[in-house]
Amino acid sequence: MAAIFVEMFSYDFILRALIVGVLVSLCSALLGVSLVLKRYSMIGDGLSHVGFSALAFAMVLNIAPLYVAIPVVVTAAFLLLRLSENSKIRGDAAIAMISSGALALGVFAISVTKGMNVDMSSYMFGSILAMDNSDVVLSICLSIIVLCLFVVFYNRIFAVTFDENFARATGINAEVYNALIAFLSAVTIVLGMRMMGALLISSLIVFPPLSSMQVFKTFRQVILSSALLSVACFFVGLCVSYLWSTPTGSSVVMANIVAFSIFYVLGKTRGRRKQ
Repeated sequence: MAAIFVEMFSYDFILRALIVGVLVSLCSALLGVSLVLKRYSMIGDGLSHVGFSALAFAMVLNIAPLYVAIPVVVTAAFLLLRLSENSKIRGDAAIAMISSGALALGVFAISVTKGMNVDMSSYMFGSILAMDNSDVVLSICLSIIVLCLFVVFYNRIFAVTFDENFARATGINAEVYNALIAFLSAVTIVLGMRMMGALLISSLIVFPPLSSMQVFKTFRQVILSSALLSVACFFVGLCVSYLWSTPTGSSVVMANIVAFSIFYVLGKTRGRRKQ
């Protein structure tokens, strides 16, 4: 077994995927707790579709994908936030409208130019090989920025997540920190798309917090558990992907499904013991 791991991590593309994957998993898990509690879980799915459209146009125009996708997805995140605040368009309807429209636009752009190819499929379903050295450097820098901002503004994000009215009463500008959460989520989703794919990246945001909430009850406990669980599931998924030649994104999701099942049983067992 040790020889297999030595062989696995002797490849540069595996090391690149591990470094970026751990950082993106941490970012996704931390932000996922706030998004799930605020009932914005589907925003990850919506923004990933927008990211796919941006990547499609970047490929058509022969521009570096991340440099196009990040500003487009961040803009979409702020737009979704504004639409959600509009009483005429509910949050879930706004997400469905933008995500389906963006996905259709991306597919249309590809179909009338290059057609669906292997590179585009890697953006939809994820691929370790999709990341080059420049992507890794940019991903590491942005992930560290996301983690630092989350830690620095942890208390305010906590307050806005649980009770916006109380946060406003204490002098916290809830709109600013909602925008910060949206910005950090948008950056994280774009970074994770290269590895997980546009269709699976939202699983990194949803599964670890939901699994942790089955067992733990406080915000801090859920945050720590989600971070550790997300990294562990990514590592397991990466190993499974290498050993059995399965797609990385789907392998990570399967690991998260297994983890959720275990935490769900633990939570039910713990509840019965208390009764």
